[in-house]
Formats: sequence, C-alpha cells, structure tokens
Amino acid sequence: MTGKENEEAVKGQKSEDPIANTELNSEVAETAEMPSTQEPETSESIAEQLQQALADVEKHKDAWLRATAELDNVRKRAQIDVAAAHKYALERFSTELLVVKDSLEAALKTDNVTFEGIHDGVDLTLKQLTKVFESFGISEITPLGEILDPHKHQAMSAVDSDEATNTILSVFQKGYLLNDRLIRPALVSVAKSK
Repeated sequence: MTGKENEEAVKGQKSEDPIANTELNSEVAETAEMPSTQEPETSESIAEQLQQALADVEKHKDAWLRATAELDNVRKRAQIDVAAAHKYALERFSTELLVVKDSLEAALKTDNVTFEGIHDGVDLTLKQLTKVFESFGISEITPLGEILDPHKHQAMSAVDSDEATNTILSVFQKGYLLNDRLIRPALVSVAKSK
C-alpha cells in the first residue's frame, strides 16, 4: 500500500478508541517512511544492467571477431606478397641484362667484322654490364696489394716474395660483393716469406 491508500484506510476505519487511532496513525507513518517501490526498481535496474552487459559482450565479441578476421587477411596478403617477391625478385635485374644480351647478339650478326670493331663492341657491352651491376649494388673485389682477408679472398698459391707475408701479389679471378655481402671470393696468389 502507498501512503495515500493507508491514509484513506485510516479515515474509513476511524473508531472512537483513541488508542486504536494512534496505532493506525503510526502504521501509516511507518508505511509512508518506507520506500515501497525500491525493491522493484532495484530488480528492474539489475535486469537493465544485465541487458546492457550482454549487449556489451556481444559488441566486444563482434569487434574481436572482426579484428581476428582482419589480422588473418593481413597475414594471408603478406604471404602472397612474399611469395610474389621471391618469384619475381630478379625481374628488374633480368630486364637490365637483356640490354647486354641484345648487344652481344647484334655483335654476332654483323658481317663486317674487324678486330677493332669487335674490341669496341665488347668494350661497350662490358660498360653496359658494369652499369647494370652498379645499379644493383654489385661491386668488384680487386685486392691487388692488400693483405689477404679470408672473408673476401681465396689464396690459390703462395709465392716467395720480398713483400710482407700474405700480401696479395696477383688476382686470378675477381671477387664480387652484393651490397657488402660476398657473392664470390677473389682468387689470388699471396706472398710468403723466403
């Protein structure tokens, strides 16, 4: 009962007994002081909180699923990109080398062959090849006069010499580096003490 209902009940039940009226008035006062609607509000707010929490869980679950799917897609795209990079890594280098091949083929097709013509053609072709190497970070190792470095040079022979021990006296075959990484060591002969 609400406070107004209690008051109406008290008015309807008024008796001549002053003690009874006092008891009824005290019941009405106690009832009016007690919040009678608090319990349903609490259960209603808990239900609302539960619904809100369930909605948040669904929202976070959906966001997590989307993030997981996006991460999986990124991983798959990265694998495809890496595979393509491995497959076509030499494409630009190969394209540049085709110019050198074309020059060599053109030299073979000429009918007027002279020693000077061949020499000039080979020299131009070598310059083209050197330009291609430079553009791709391939550099020569020409260690004549240096001290033997086993990380870059391979000694093929040791020769008696007045030079310091392990000084490179001659180069049989040049070595090559690709961006400071050894591709092929230089084949050399070194000095040994007499």
